[in-house]
Amino acid sequence: MFQPLSVAIGLRYLRAKRRNGFISFLSLASILGIILGVVALITTIAVMSGFQQELRERILGMVAHATVSGVDGPLQDWPRAVELADEDPRVLGAAPYVETEALIQGRRRQGALLRGVDPALEPRVSQLADKMRQGRLEDLRPGEYRILLGVELAMVLGVQVGDQVNVFISQATVTPLGAMPRARRFTVAGIFEAGAQEYDLGLAVIHLQDAQALTRMGEGVSGVRLRLDDLWDAWNVARDLADRLDDGFYRVRDWSRDHANFFRALKMEKTVMFILLSLVILIAAFNLVSSLVMLVQDKQSDIAILRTLGMSPGAVMRVFVVQGLVVGVAGIAVGVAAGVALASNLSHVVAFVEDLFDTELMPSDVYYISGVPSVVNVSDVLMVAAVAFVMCLLATLYPAWRASRTDPATALRYE
Repeated sequence: MFQPLSVAIGLRYLRAKRRNGFISFLSLASILGIILGVVALITTIAVMSGFQQELRERILGMVAHATVSGVDGPLQDWPRAVELADEDPRVLGAAPYVETEALIQGRRRQGALLRGVDPALEPRVSQLADKMRQGRLEDLRPGEYRILLGVELAMVLGVQVGDQVNVFISQATVTPLGAMPRARRFTVAGIFEAGAQEYDLGLAVIHLQDAQALTRMGEGVSGVRLRLDDLWDAWNVARDLADRLDDGFYRVRDWSRDHANFFRALKMEKTVMFILLSLVILIAAFNLVSSLVMLVQDKQSDIAILRTLGMSPGAVMRVFVVQGLVVGVAGIAVGVAAGVALASNLSHVVAFVEDLFDTELMPSDVYYISGVPSVVNVSDVLMVAAVAFVMCLLATLYPAWRASRTDPATALRYE
């Protein structure tokens, strides 16, 4: 099979037995370094992607993808908004809500976000019904003033299902004794666990009509929550719905804006880890530079003969570029295969380590996420492979340039 001369010589040097064993050792160290760097980078990025996806699902399981709410007061014509949302094929579900901050008093006191929902419509926009540890979402009935608490909120308040709590909101009621905070006694009907502290500690849920009565909104609501088939298009869908409503001004928000800082921090952390672990591959690339420089010194006479026979400096450079890239690509290929295999089976590896040392790496009573989630994205794997390949390519340039600068007369002087 025909091969360019530079490629043929570069591959021949790879198969040839070298007189200097230290060069072979450096080449092997370079390959192992590239393999370890690629494996570590793929596994770490997969774990961070897994945590990011897990947290996103837990958060979005309790909030809508987008909301449309009134600006100067309650949203009065919310049935029309729900009807228009149901007509949009991009919307999977819509439901009204009433939301206000409250102080909840059981055996102890704790502030929380009080949300009024319609039990019949709420499953269309959130997973609250699936997060119930005790009780059911359907236990919320209008006029009975029942409340659902997050598991940590119930623990802080010191209450259980069947106990009663007092709910105070900031809106005041004028009495002969002066302005008094509006309050109502509720019965704990259920406890839910979302797996995120923001909701397990900071959210209480009541019936929509009870919330309207407590806040004196009448028939109005705070807004309408939407669940979409494409959460990345949340802003456009919510804006289109607001434009189709009757005259008035509306506030449009989506999940990315409500939790922008949190997801931005996760993305930044993932980027920083990518940069730091890329240094491992960079160190392996330095080893590749060392091995190629020593190989150039070892092959001075061969290079001089090739130059004497008419090989151009560019062709000499390609000989050592080919050799360095073959070493690098071999390490990258093995590293990608091993990294994907490790990241895909990381949960089994963690379970084996826990059984081996009889310990629990992430206790469920301490961490919200007790396992090690791992998501292997093709784009991340390709990015790692591309970065490693570029580093290996750059590592070959200086040794190859030195080889092309070899003076045949000087190299063959004592031959």
